Amino acid sequence: MKSFFQLGAAMKVATSLVAAGEELPYMVELSVVPVMKVLTMCGLGYVLAQPKIRIIGPEAAKLLIKLVFALFLPCLIFTELGQSVTLSNMRDWWFIPVNVMLSAIIGCLVGVVVALICRPPPQFFKFTVVMTGIGNTGFLPLGIIGAICHGQSNPFGPKCNSRGVAYVAFSQWVSAIIIYTFVYHMLEPPEEYYEVVVSSAIAVDDPEAASHSMSSKDDDNNIGQVSLMPSVTSVEWPDVNDAQNEESRTPLLARIFRYPSLPSQTIAVNMLEGGGASPRSNGPCIAEPQVLRKMRVVAEKTPIQHMLQPPIIASLLAIVVGSFPNTSSLLFGDDAPLAWITDSLTILGAALIPSVMLGLGSTLSEGPGQHSNLGLRTMVGISFTRLVVLPPLGIGVVHLAAKLGVLPASHDKMYLFVLLLQHSMPTSILAGGMTRLRGFAEHEASALLFWQHVFAVVPIAIYIMLYLQIVSTYI
Repeated sequence: MKSFFQLGAAMKVATSLVAAGEELPYMVELSVVPVMKVLTMCGLGYVLAQPKIRIIGPEAAKLLIKLVFALFLPCLIFTELGQSVTLSNMRDWWFIPVNVMLSAIIGCLVGVVVALICRPPPQFFKFTVVMTGIGNTGFLPLGIIGAICHGQSNPFGPKCNSRGVAYVAFSQWVSAIIIYTFVYHMLEPPEEYYEVVVSSAIAVDDPEAASHSMSSKDDDNNIGQVSLMPSVTSVEWPDVNDAQNEESRTPLLARIFRYPSLPSQTIAVNMLEGGGASPRSNGPCIAEPQVLRKMRVVAEKTPIQHMLQPPIIASLLAIVVGSFPNTSSLLFGDDAPLAWITDSLTILGAALIPSVMLGLGSTLSEGPGQHSNLGLRTMVGISFTRLVVLPPLGIGVVHLAAKLGVLPASHDKMYLFVLLLQHSMPTSILAGGMTRLRGFAEHEASALLFWQHVFAVVPIAIYIMLYLQIVSTYI
């Protein structure tokens, strides 16, 4: 049987096709037009949010983003993934979430190299690693797939959008785990930049002054929320401000590993109090290995409860429903008794792509901001690596997976396209939202995400053209 992905041969054929000019106009149209569709929708959101027009004002933008996050995206994920996933499919699709993990691992390793070469300020070393390594696996891939599949001439067949959405949605839970665990701890504020330490010191000497300071800060935040457009970092988590608290802004790992001999209960209590660990505290009655103590404290302080957001819940429900044929037949299919429910959800889900692009464009209308301390060299290094260097490495990952025989032998072109696309996206917006939760480097994340999305148009279009050449030459 012929191998599923002869990527090496495909690359050679693709190169020869481009060199000879065969089918080049068609491939350019397929790759450039979808990106221009996405750019047009974002551009409309940008224009409508301008102060002289203000059809999409700050409150409207917040509402639009919340509708996308809590309604439109879960509806789209549930309807498309629920009718596509089965137990048999899950056995074939297992490499999709693994590919996301490999993309993050390779990206972070390359991010270390970027940080060593670009030499950002010391407090932004881990920020540079994360922003280089973690790509967008949610809204932007869905937008690109929706734009490619819109029309009769798409190269993936009549069920193009359903399959593409299902493949992207199937990996959402892995992305959530990576961001709410690894990224959360990597983006913790360094202790020397931990603002709450100052407030805690004030509270010891003058509790009333500390209370007044915190209330003033809250008033400032409320004023900003009323008058300012939401940040681009909130597009994939609009309620991040509600999740922020003193514990989320605490440099947990730095404090735990600073005192290797302290019991975990001592450290945990002091983390809640906002102060440092105290060697006078009593340890647990039963001795616990030091490494296990530290791991337990880190696990207890990891905000995994935030992981169960509406899109993740919709993905899990879709997988459960699709895994049981009797349940799936009640909701999906022309003769399903409850088809009216899924039809309604499908109509709502269809509003996702234009809504999220308008919302993204409106958040970009505020520009990159003026307070980034990351440095131009580091920002260029992260963006160039994320958009230009990592996609070829992704091609190598998928090619190696095909050589090892871990990819299914009877899948469609969309499967390969999604695998390649997962390595080609700008930095994850949700990772940027995590900077707001941690209370550190939010301005740097906003500026980085702004410029990446501005300059991502050309490299994404080029790589989409290459990917379409690759997927068109297999079988």
